[in-house]
Amino acid sequence: MTTVLAPVIRNDADLAIALERVNALWSAEIGTPAGDELDVLITLVHDYESKHHPIEAPTPIDAVLGLMDRLTLTRNDLIPVFGSRARLSEFLNGKRPLSKNQIKALHDSYGIPYESLMA
Repeated sequence: MTTVLAPVIRNDADLAIALERVNALWSAEIGTPAGDELDVLITLVHDYESKHHPIEAPTPIDAVLGLMDRLTLTRNDLIPVFGSRARLSEFLNGKRPLSKNQIKALHDSYGIPYESLMA
């Protein structure tokens, strides 16, 4: 059994050093000393980032706009989910929340997590 000594990540400078090491080890094989070091570093980086740089969940509008951007969808592509151009426009302008049916359709059709659509 190999002992992996992991750095302590106390600040963003330590984080940058740890991320450089993660990049250097990225192709390490599982079960090797380098692979074990990578596993430990990833855990430490994740822990530090979740405490000091949490990523907020997107709003439902951001989730839909992100979907449109990723898949290069137009508003016309989403009309079947929203029922009409007017309802889609009202949602994107923050004037109407998503209905239960729209949430289910966006999740089922495009895989948007429910958590992002019900925020």
